Amino acid sequence: MGIISWIILGVVAGFIGSKIVNKTGQGMIMDIVLGIVGAIVGGLIFSALGASGVTGLNIYSLIVAVVGAVVVLWAYHQFSARRTL
Repeated sequence: MGIISWIILGVVAGFIGSKIVNKTGQGMIMDIVLGIVGAIVGGLIFSALGASGVTGLNIYSLIVAVVGAVVVLWAYHQFSARRTL
């Protein structure tokens, strides 16, 4: 998968994941970064469970990336909330 595909998948997964987790989003750049990291994390999670990870620019990969983005965003919010206390 090329860098443009990862960016497109990251934008969409980050946007959807941020809407699921906190309803407002993190901003365009943070959504892209967290979406790409989420795609990698989602691929690792799905691979550990015996399924295939991100396979390309398709609906299944988007679902994997969104699951990973939700996990990454949840962890991000847990750690950022502790710093503000």
